[in-house]
Amino acid sequence: MLDELKAARLSAGWSQRTLAERIGVDAQTIKRLENGVGSISNLAAVMTALDFRLTGVAPGVTLPAQLGARRRSLSLSLDQVASRTGLSRATIASLERGGGSVASLLRLLAVIAPNARRRAPERSYWGQGDKNDRDSRFTPPDFLANIYAAFGEIDLDPCAHLLSPVIAHCRILRSGGGNGLVDDWSGRLAFVNPPFSELLKWLRRAHDQWRAGKVETVVCLVPVRTDSAWFHDVLSADADIYLLKGRVRFLDSQGKGQHTPFSLMLLTLGASAEQKAGYEALVPGFWLVRGTTPADLPSNRIGEESAM
Repeated sequence: MLDELKAARLSAGWSQRTLAERIGVDAQTIKRLENGVGSISNLAAVMTALDFRLTGVAPGVTLPAQLGARRRSLSLSLDQVASRTGLSRATIASLERGGGSVASLLRLLAVIAPNARRRAPERSYWGQGDKNDRDSRFTPPDFLANIYAAFGEIDLDPCAHLLSPVIAHCRILRSGGGNGLVDDWSGRLAFVNPPFSELLKWLRRAHDQWRAGKVETVVCLVPVRTDSAWFHDVLSADADIYLLKGRVRFLDSQGKGQHTPFSLMLLTLGASAEQKAGYEALVPGFWLVRGTTPADLPSNRIGEESAM
């Protein structure tokens, strides 16, 4: 269970610190939980934040409710479960009320629900809705926080949206009459989370504006799509690519989170070694060697990354 819990955090693209901030505890609490030390109340908060639910236990809205339902379905009394687990009767009762420790929970599950595992999260499909809705997916604030920390303040968001949480000194808004595919870019750092339906257009524009010296550095958050000849022949010679481990939980126009059903990468132009090292220290993943694309990697490694 704990390994699955950690995998769920990494799949969400969250560090221990990010998850800790989400539930109002310190990063050490998350580290201890992932090592089997901590309270059920903190574990329940983590499970809620990660949309992590167990199957193989019993029906129930909460984990404590599942535990009680499981014991009753086995026709076991508190005393019988206590005898089998080596836990006290009071501890069993506390666990069923939402108290107790993670260590006690694991001992209980090993006896009454040895096949308990994470329930597959319900997946909403990225392609639902019309084209405009599919393209209205916004970079979440916790992901952006690592961009700011590693690369600095964003001067330009050339494909901005009124609902986007990106903090930039200048935003080119289609709704305001602007067009980042036509208007000149400017500034030290441009951050690009483009409409994925026009991905190649935006990558060409980013490369053109960077090569023309309009911006010093460009950081693009895009799907791992490297099949075009232009990407291999032109862009890969100039870009540094960071393959992200796990999936990013984008926000839709209603503010609801939704994981991408595909792998993502950070594609940078003009990023310094210090910026790249800073980002790698904050976000799970790895930088490709310049001139190498994901298609050049062994298939088993890509499979490992994509399976997250």
